[in-house]
Amino acid sequence: MDSSGTSGARTVFVIPMENNPSSKIYGNSAAPYINGLINGTSPATAYATNFQDELTLKLSEPHYMFMEGGTNAYTDHTFSTDSDPSSSNSTSSTAHLVTQLTAASIPWMSYQEGITSGTCPIATDSTNFYAPKHNPVVFYKDVVGSTPSSSAPVCSAHHKAYSDFAGDLASGITGYVFITPNLCHDMHGSAGCPTGTSGTANITAGDTWLSTELPRIIAYTQTHEALIFVTWDESEGSGLMAFLAIGSHIKGGAVSTTLTHGSMLKTTEEYLGVSPISTVSALSDFAVMFDTGAIH
Repeated sequence: MDSSGTSGARTVFVIPMENNPSSKIYGNSAAPYINGLINGTSPATAYATNFQDELTLKLSEPHYMFMEGGTNAYTDHTFSTDSDPSSSNSTSSTAHLVTQLTAASIPWMSYQEGITSGTCPIATDSTNFYAPKHNPVVFYKDVVGSTPSSSAPVCSAHHKAYSDFAGDLASGITGYVFITPNLCHDMHGSAGCPTGTSGTANITAGDTWLSTELPRIIAYTQTHEALIFVTWDESEGSGLMAFLAIGSHIKGGAVSTTLTHGSMLKTTEEYLGVSPISTVSALSDFAVMFDTGAIH
């Protein structure tokens, strides 16, 4: 164990939520759980007050590409739609997080609500409210194949249904974990969701989902070297997004440093022990949120 009382290899859990600026999250009575975290002291929760949107384009997919690769513009393709992956809507770039982690023998897994474990989820499933546009690794050809395939072996080996997550967590998880709630639980909304397609009810639905799912992950961070990053994909016009960090060595309270999804990627790389890729190497990381020396 280290001086914090945590033990084992490091883990980063990233949970993206959808389509609400920080002005609709912080201080909003429709999100009591989130606001209880940022206003409380246990667990210590850092939250960003100047988390910038990298893009003026208000679509999910390009923003999710920033979470994985620090950009939406590659030499062979610029992501500017919310289309499913295809041979033309994907990139051959290997300069992205999970490929770094694989090279360093660091485990990673994408848990997606509404998919079948052991398959590569490249197609939208409106019945189960799953959207590939919220799962960035499926747009990289070294994961899904030159022609993206539902049976691509790398992709299939690194995707599980979110219903498997609680059991895996109880057994112990290390490395990088990307968790995407379905469209009814991520504040996005969709036709067929109990809350419909938009509005305050979707904020409450996402907040309620977090209130059910986060406590077990927070408990894990109390006994392991582990972090939780709760992010939003885009600002929906305000320019600022909500962002929460919880876990080992996190200091609670508001952080006004200018941060982005690239900052999240850089911090994940530093915390897990791989070098930041060129797209994010010059950005601020989340050091201000941590005890001194906790990341490198």
